[in-house]
Amino acid sequence: MTATPRTALTIAGSDSGGGAGIQADLRTFFACGVHGMSAITAVTVQNSLGVQGFSEVPAETVTAQIRAVATDMGVDAAKTGMLATAEIITAVARTLDEVRIGREGQVPFVVDPVAASMHGDALLREEALEAIRTELLPRATLVTPNLDEVRLLTGLTVTDPGSQREAAKALLDLGAQWVLVKGGHLEGVPDCVDLLSDGTHVVELTGPRYDTRHTHGGGDTLASAITASLAKGLGVPDAAEAGKRFIERAVAESYPLGSGIGPVSPFWRLSGAGH
Repeated sequence: MTATPRTALTIAGSDSGGGAGIQADLRTFFACGVHGMSAITAVTVQNSLGVQGFSEVPAETVTAQIRAVATDMGVDAAKTGMLATAEIITAVARTLDEVRIGREGQVPFVVDPVAASMHGDALLREEALEAIRTELLPRATLVTPNLDEVRLLTGLTVTDPGSQREAAKALLDLGAQWVLVKGGHLEGVPDCVDLLSDGTHVVELTGPRYDTRHTHGGGDTLASAITASLAKGLGVPDAAEAGKRFIERAVAESYPLGSGIGPVSPFWRLSGAGH
């Protein structure tokens, strides 16, 4: 009999094109060797060209999904993605407390504060931003914003490594235990540098930039790879390092699909191209 793997829960929206959201999270969990579970918060209508629309799942259905898996199968780490509304965010936060996921419950909890797609399509209503600040960040083991999400959450515009550090401090002040400010969209910097900080320790995770437009689902994949490593018992710095190396290879192996922007690929892990 196969040994039972560690478990990871994603609380996020569904991507009908399969490149981001729940679909990206689950395939990344699989590639990283953990059993993936899901609580779907919204159903999007999207493809490689962008998001044409979405419908939220009722908050009580979202929370029922979380309770169902947490109380029966157990959760070794969890993450959020697209949460869509303040009502869903508040309900998720209360339910995470109930099932002891997050800072107080000690089960690692990663917040990927999805506010817009890479195409610029809105995925988070304005009133939900404050709910992320007040409900999710104080419960977060780690928050993984891109530069647009930093601006939306803190009002700070990151233009250089110095302002990356300022942004990390601002997010830590909102209650997160660790912050990973992603630098993939930072202009004028030859490498892709993500800044990890808990206010005391600061680590720069540096990697190459790849000449590809096919990066759909990159943020989801990074957060999921980190969550998988946390589920396996790694500490935040080691999990962030493992996630960084995972997404590097996923971007390097990204592929065209459809007539727009293709997805990053976790298939390198399955093909024997890496370990």
